Amino acid sequence: MARALHPHAMAGASICACAVVRLFFLTAQRGKDSERNNQSGCNPLTTATKQPSKAASQKISLPKPTAKTPASSQSLSWWNRKSLVIAVFTLSAIVLHLVLRFGVQTTAVVSNVPLLATLVFGGVPMLYDLLRKLLKRKFGSDLLGGISIITSVLLGEYLAGSIIVLMLSGGEALESYALRSASSVLAALAKRIPSVAHRKRDSEIVDVDLQDVSIDDTLVIFPHDVCPVDGVVIEGRGVMDESYLTGEPFQITKTSGSKVISGAINGESALTIRATQLAADSRYAKIMEVMRESESKRPQLQRLGDRLGAIYTPVALAIACLAWAISGEATRFLSVLVIATPCPLLIGIPVAIIGSISLCARRAIIVKSPIVLEQIAACRTAIFDKTGTLTYGAPALTEQLVAPGFDKREVLTLVAGLERYSKHPLARAILDAASKAGITLPEATEVGEQPGKGLVGTVSGHSLQVTSRNKLAEQKIPGADQIPPVAGGLECVIVIDNRYAAAFRFRDAPRSDSRSFVKHLAPRHQFNRVMILSGDRESEVRYLAEQVGIKEVFAEQSPEEKLAIVRKETLKAKTLYVGDGINDAPAMMAATVGMAIGQNSDVTAEAAGVVIMDNSLTKVDEFMHISRRMRTIALQSAVGGMALSVIGMGFASMGYLTPVVGAVLQEVIDVAAVLNALRAAFPPKVIHDL
Repeated sequence: MARALHPHAMAGASICACAVVRLFFLTAQRGKDSERNNQSGCNPLTTATKQPSKAASQKISLPKPTAKTPASSQSLSWWNRKSLVIAVFTLSAIVLHLVLRFGVQTTAVVSNVPLLATLVFGGVPMLYDLLRKLLKRKFGSDLLGGISIITSVLLGEYLAGSIIVLMLSGGEALESYALRSASSVLAALAKRIPSVAHRKRDSEIVDVDLQDVSIDDTLVIFPHDVCPVDGVVIEGRGVMDESYLTGEPFQITKTSGSKVISGAINGESALTIRATQLAADSRYAKIMEVMRESESKRPQLQRLGDRLGAIYTPVALAIACLAWAISGEATRFLSVLVIATPCPLLIGIPVAIIGSISLCARRAIIVKSPIVLEQIAACRTAIFDKTGTLTYGAPALTEQLVAPGFDKREVLTLVAGLERYSKHPLARAILDAASKAGITLPEATEVGEQPGKGLVGTVSGHSLQVTSRNKLAEQKIPGADQIPPVAGGLECVIVIDNRYAAAFRFRDAPRSDSRSFVKHLAPRHQFNRVMILSGDRESEVRYLAEQVGIKEVFAEQSPEEKLAIVRKETLKAKTLYVGDGINDAPAMMAATVGMAIGQNSDVTAEAAGVVIMDNSLTKVDEFMHISRRMRTIALQSAVGGMALSVIGMGFASMGYLTPVVGAVLQEVIDVAAVLNALRAAFPPKVIHDL
């Protein structure tokens, strides 16, 4: 026993260090999630709440779902807390044991007290849970770990038993944390809708509960408020941001007769609307319902360790029983089980996962579910949202069609000088184009937006008007017959000195790396199909598909339709879904791997298994490389460790290894597996192909 003491101490210390990393990660991630949920600068909605109107200052919530939380979700939450407590307690007990035994140098009886407490406090509940799995015929790596706990107690190897408890509880806590419950997603959704609406009757505006809003009620939406129900504008003019709901990349102008949808963010102007739907029937409520359905049907993915353990556990038990039966010596059964303890599975794989999660975090990639690290390499169908994913999510000036007699640069100079005083969504695109062209903006005077004319003003002695082709046709401006035919995208028409001068066209520009990223998916990552799934218009989606090289296109899709398509594709092959808006969240959860780009939506971040903090497809490629490397390293540690353990089991079954020697040998195998697994935390020489 004395010979095994020091190696066990060393192994215990190394495993304690791994456990500290794991527990630190769990605590840090919880802190980050809390901070992220409380931050207000991540997206336009929370920015809006920083400048609240009377409604915005109200607590934002939705009526609680009537459906009860599934019992399995409650059990998962309870086990998550229990396993984390056991892991912390066990880690403390092991450290105390090492201090008492090697620091204070007390007797073995005294130093073993913390370990015995661990085996009672942590081992008994875990053995009970493992017994339930055994009765359900679930053979995983943790089952053999439970048998090894009992074996270690019978052998008096309390440190080894405590380490197994630590690995089992720590691994469960890490995985349970990553498996997000439906309530967290629904809570994020609920934050985006007000609990009250401003109902207008005669000249009085009264705040009423959202449930009390009736069809045909007149409601006022203050600047920066979130639209409470679907309706039609009856008074006012402004813009709304619907991008997180519809996939439409631009802020939408709203005027009398325009439809508004619940969940959209109002701009700078107050709007008066007539409610056309009850709150429960409005667009946002439908998305929430789809979200609940998607969460309830989310597939449970099997862990890599469990798949390997399902093979390894019966083999180890068979060898142990066979050794006992042939020799007639119970000690051989114990010797085989001690060296068969699946620590390469219980330690090597979690360490590789934790290292990869840490590496991802340093690369601005937040891994919310370790399962996605295992699954991404098996995905064969890539599905992309359009707006904000393959594009920048903002209009860019793509064409300047100038009429004869006008200079292209001069027209842009005059228009940019006028547009800097405008809050129109296209003004920023024009100013960006002027900046790239190195244009110095001239001063504008007499600037205004007149009904039926658009933006007007005087720049460098020229009268300017920026309007639409329909308004221009009503005014019968000279040269209007030279306006080019209608094309896809957005446009504005320029009138200079009462003559048609130019037409500016805008598109949601593709990211600079979109085409190269899409092109390399098949040869580098074995994707067989790539498609776009968007809520945007058909013409816009097809235009982008041509730009980036995607042939399969699904346009004008609602969240419900997106969800149905993703489920259908996931039945055929494992899927990767990449998006950034609320309308992507249900489909993202139905995919094998859901990935959110950017920090535009807290709802999308909750639904995704991976969140790319930077708006870059290069980071998506980095995650693919990190996950593939993690899987390789984890398999090396697990399979290599198991192979050595199987060889050791052979010697133990023949009587060449005593239980104590087997325990020491197993610790050596464990340390080798952990050291190899730690390589996952360090970046490789090549981390992306773009």
